[in-house]
Amino acid sequence: MWKELIKGIIKENPSLVLLLGMCPTLGVTTSALNGMGMGMATMFVLALSNVAISLIKNLIPDKVRIPCYIVVIASFVTIVDLSMNAYTPALHAQLGLFIPLIVVNCIILARAEAFASKNNVIMSLMDGIGMGLGFTLSLTLLGGIREILGSGSFFGYKFVSENASTILLFVMPPGAFMALGYLVAVVNKLKKAKA
Repeated sequence: MWKELIKGIIKENPSLVLLLGMCPTLGVTTSALNGMGMGMATMFVLALSNVAISLIKNLIPDKVRIPCYIVVIASFVTIVDLSMNAYTPALHAQLGLFIPLIVVNCIILARAEAFASKNNVIMSLMDGIGMGLGFTLSLTLLGGIREILGSGSFFGYKFVSENASTILLFVMPPGAFMALGYLVAVVNKLKKAKA
């Protein structure tokens, strides 16, 4: 059971190992707070949709399996979208269109199809939390790196003076590709060192 939780964080990290969900990974990680917010929203949807799909898997006809999964996922995304708009409007405004796009995030649909539809509720919940934690950690890390290098701040707290030079490239789209590339290279190097 705990193996499913750890697997998503390290061994099968959605962003740094499986390279899934690249749209929000590259699009919203201009700051650590944005990365964490997007990751937590995705983790909520992933964990609860895994549980729901695991509960109803035997009731869904095979021909309409994927559309049913999308409806379940879309229901939880709507809950997240409305809740974030009500309780964290500034973060909701920053993440913008990426919140509704969680519906088509390939991590969630892949876990529903590959894991939740074949396992029990507890295992599906653990898998959803593990994958969600891995996604949240990688988005927060990527956002933190980009924010430190590009803005001279971390979680919005400036630690360099206004006159200090920062690397503006890192808060722009090309900086996301560069930072992600280096993170993936570090993860691959660490995996080879372990083997």
